[in-house]
Amino acid sequence: MSATDRPVAVVTGATRGIGRAVAEDLAATHHVVVGGRTDAAVERAVDALPSAEGFVADLLDCGPGGSLEAALTELVPRLPRVDVLVHSAGVLHRGTVADVPMSHWEASMRVNVVAVAGITRALLPALRAAQGLVVAINSGAGLAASPTMGPYTASKFALRAFADALREEERGSGVRVTSIHPGRVDTDMQHEMIDFEGGPYQAEDYLHVGSVVSAVRFAVAATLEASIDQVVVRPRGFRA
Repeated sequence: MSATDRPVAVVTGATRGIGRAVAEDLAATHHVVVGGRTDAAVERAVDALPSAEGFVADLLDCGPGGSLEAALTELVPRLPRVDVLVHSAGVLHRGTVADVPMSHWEASMRVNVVAVAGITRALLPALRAAQGLVVAINSGAGLAASPTMGPYTASKFALRAFADALREEERGSGVRVTSIHPGRVDTDMQHEMIDFEGGPYQAEDYLHVGSVVSAVRFAVAATLEASIDQVVVRPRGFRA
């Protein structure tokens, strides 16, 4: 298939971790729009895929006239249809409510929720044209709160609410919405979490990235009459 023949998948956070793995999996069947924060990282990811192009934006700068708005203004005219939109970009800020600065709360909400809403809104006509799928890579933190996870958990609860609202709003358009809630995954973000907690890193305790990719592929492969509303994937021996 050529790029013009392939269905189109837009993946944010596609330069590392879960997003990169999802982009690599979808590249077998889709033309992938690789979303990332820097030109260099996006270019490396694009060059590694058989059919791809880049989408560079700082999702923290998602206000009027910001980096995200400029990038979307350039991207949207190139995409008359979007078959899959995967929101994988995110930030993790941890600490107690007593100690976390307000800037961390704001950054968590801007990147993990506000930017997601902005990208979805801009691509919604193209998603409707394709009867496409929106996949929000959420977290176990989007289902249950725990100490020192306030900013991250609040943003993931909000992301789940966003996905639920969008799903109900778009039932008549053919656009489907899936929330994926992984437990702890063996990624760079997990290393950051364990560093904060001060414990040893034991990769065997965590999900393989491929398990999350399989959950995304399950939603992507569903036939058009099926709505895979929510998928929870946890490490077998670990509750979080």
